Amino acid sequence: MKDSITNNRKLNIVKRLMAPIVLIILWELTSIVVNQEILVPSPFRVLSSLYGILLSKAFVNIIIYSCLRIMLGFFIGLAVGIALGFLGYKVPAVNMFFDPIIRIIKATPVASFIILCLVWISSENLGIFISFLMVMPIIYTNVYEGLISMNREILDMAKVYKISPIKKFLHIYLGEITAPLMGGIKLSIGLCWKAGIAAEVIGIPKGSIGEKLYEAKVYLETPRLFAWTIIIILLSVFFEKIFLNLVKSIWEKVVWN
Repeated sequence: MKDSITNNRKLNIVKRLMAPIVLIILWELTSIVVNQEILVPSPFRVLSSLYGILLSKAFVNIIIYSCLRIMLGFFIGLAVGIALGFLGYKVPAVNMFFDPIIRIIKATPVASFIILCLVWISSENLGIFISFLMVMPIIYTNVYEGLISMNREILDMAKVYKISPIKKFLHIYLGEITAPLMGGIKLSIGLCWKAGIAAEVIGIPKGSIGEKLYEAKVYLETPRLFAWTIIIILLSVFFEKIFLNLVKSIWEKVVWN
């Protein structure tokens, strides 16, 4: 039995590694065929640039600078989205007011928002606002939709048994929005990173990841551009995993107990 479980785990690991390995092989073959580093650098050249970035003295400060601003925008968007979602559910007039605004935000290109916001917001704070703007509509919509599709029988039962408002909020309302909220977090955190970095590339705040991407593009340092892109992807995945696990652990203690 143990051997079977071990073999299955090894098979799953091999399956997961297959896609990245194939992509790296195709990448290397493409770089050999093109034979121009400025267009398609080899994986080994990108790895070398990545190693140099990781060892640089400014690396930690750059990561902290961008992470703090993007994640701050994410948390503000999450809090506002949840609050407005509940408020829209309780007060229909609030949803009627915010629904067209949410639709406009979703329909407007991120680049347009970034350029417009640069008129009123400093480049240092632009990433915070743009990250917030990407997160809030998704969380609001998911929370609101989760609440209006809630099973009414559960609420009627809560009235019959005279469950306190706090317990009703924790164990019924939060329980019902768990799935849509988790889905919203998973979707919005990736968009948050994309939009936040895009805001930094356009605003070019000093000491940010976006500034380094812009410099790599201007000086045609394609391996460095690829390396910073890999770092952004890894940071996005890292924060998604960490935050989702954190929310699940809080839900287990507060909502599902």
